[in-house]
Amino acid sequence: MSSIVAIVGRPNVGKSTFFNRLIQRRDAIVDSVSGVTRDRNYGKSEWNGREFSVIDTGGYVKGSEDIFESEIRRQVELAIDESDVIVFVVDVEEGINPMDEEVAKLLRKETKPVFLAVNKVDSGNRMDDTYEFYNLGLGEIFPIAGMSGSGTGDLLDAVVAALPEEIEQTEEEELPRFAVVGRPNAGKSSFINALIGEDRYIVTDIAGTTRDAIDTRFNQFGFDFNLVDTAGIRRKAKVKEDLEFYSVMRSIRAIEHSDVCILMVDATRGFEGQDQNIFWLAEKNRKGVVILVNKWDLIDKETMTAVQFENKIREEIAPFTDVPIIFTSTVTKQRLLKALEVAVKVFENRKQRIPTSKFNETMLPIIESTPPPAIKGKYIKIKYCMQLPTPTPQFVFFANLPQYIKDPYKRFVENKLREIYDFEGVPIDIFFRQK
Repeated sequence: MSSIVAIVGRPNVGKSTFFNRLIQRRDAIVDSVSGVTRDRNYGKSEWNGREFSVIDTGGYVKGSEDIFESEIRRQVELAIDESDVIVFVVDVEEGINPMDEEVAKLLRKETKPVFLAVNKVDSGNRMDDTYEFYNLGLGEIFPIAGMSGSGTGDLLDAVVAALPEEIEQTEEEELPRFAVVGRPNAGKSSFINALIGEDRYIVTDIAGTTRDAIDTRFNQFGFDFNLVDTAGIRRKAKVKEDLEFYSVMRSIRAIEHSDVCILMVDATRGFEGQDQNIFWLAEKNRKGVVILVNKWDLIDKETMTAVQFENKIREEIAPFTDVPIIFTSTVTKQRLLKALEVAVKVFENRKQRIPTSKFNETMLPIIESTPPPAIKGKYIKIKYCMQLPTPTPQFVFFANLPQYIKDPYKRFVENKLREIYDFEGVPIDIFFRQK
């Protein structure tokens, strides 16, 4: 299970630019106007062979200075509570700001590793301006330039060295782990209570009633696995944005340490942006996925309601659309056992291994009849393929000119592979290599 690195600091110091560099994508919107990052961004990063999750805690702030101050404080407190390592970003152009001092005051009390990144040091002339940040009392400073990447290597070396050691799975953890994830108040705890037949978890209409991710062994009806309930925070005083942020951090840990993610979607709210974010987080971590549309008993239904709802979800999760979608109700216990059957099937799909000889017999005739398009008069030939001995399904195809095979053909091969073999609910990786 990878660790969590939280990026904290006041708005407009370059946190999102640094975040985008770490995940090597432009997921976070970057603008010179403060408060652009309204939603919490999160993604995967890797440095020196060590993977970790990154959280950009930039918040949208409006109103008086008092509101500004309390909002920053809440975000930093949540980041401190859930992360393993904290990167505190400040701006060399503006020097030490009163808000920087407030954040530093909180961080000085913590035992978790804190790294002070002085951003926008994009020339040697600004190095002298970085020394004033020693006054924040957080130890060594790391001059960086999030835009160009200058200095980020030294910072990441220190961050990775400070991450806790990865915990190896014990024998007790050999049972399949199914993480029940989703937005607050989607019915995750009610789902588990209905399955085990007792009120094991507190259920209320208040989003974020469940605080911890708790394992429950389910050994009934021929099933035997661990269910993991994930959630938000049991603090009514916290605003909804904080609940969402806390929920995401909890979900990250549960997703990374699971085999299959059961994504609970509230039918009365639809498949919203946060649902999509959690889905893609599971997909990025190469976990099996089952989508449960809960509270289906509360929906006014017509002949095509379920079909239209399902099609809308598949549009949102494209191109990974080979995912089971089940309409459930934890109140009426509608299709709950069906959901477990499908989750177990997805787990089995994720484990399946195809013999190399059988795989070649199946896939090579398809590739021969529909080869990759020729590039610059050069014909691409694929003569051999196999499944890699990896924990998740990965396949390699050996070709004479793999560099000329484009994404559309990769999707074609993946679609054919899914038509022949049952990988429903499972992300798969396809590679083309020099033969």
